[in-house]
Amino acid sequence: MKNVKTTSLAALMIGTMALGGCAALGSGAKKDTYELSGIPPVSGPYSKRRQIVVTDPSALKSLDGANIVIRTSPSSIQYLGKSQWADNLPAIIQEKLIEAFEDSGRLGGVGKPGDGIAVDYLISPSIRSFEIITGSGDTAVVEISVRIINDRNGVVRAQRVFQSTAPVLGASNEAFVSALDRANGEVMNEIVAWVLKIV
Repeated sequence: MKNVKTTSLAALMIGTMALGGCAALGSGAKKDTYELSGIPPVSGPYSKRRQIVVTDPSALKSLDGANIVIRTSPSSIQYLGKSQWADNLPAIIQEKLIEAFEDSGRLGGVGKPGDGIAVDYLISPSIRSFEIITGSGDTAVVEISVRIINDRNGVVRAQRVFQSTAPVLGASNEAFVSALDRANGEVMNEIVAWVLKIV
């Protein structure tokens, strides 16, 4: 893959979006596809009588797709050129959370909407940020808010915002994705540990 220096971000991008418009470049070009890593099993209290469902994560339109977001200013984003996630980002986040809860071995059951399991708590994520912020040092920022909702009465048991950052170590597309992967891993770990303590 051709390396692209961060001092020439325009060459990295497939499109530009600044509040009102979006321009696509090289729409027919083949894109490299990336996946997020899983996390090591998280320890926590056993809640074998509890079953949870991870709902579909909500996200703004810019994050509700397979594009990898680069933020160049508070009101302007671009997409990483010739690169994409393996699926829509919210679907990946949901699947990785489910895997992390299952791998913990601490719960009686974990699923997604439509799985047909009896539910004690809904885990409702919202993706607030999942992007590279450019500047003097490019940084990956992942921010996800989570609500734990009692499925029997609709009461929010707890809610919290999780955020992590990671420096981009290089100028390649892989370096950008690796930074996002590291930041996401920290957020996932914190979310799972927190939920296990609550439910």
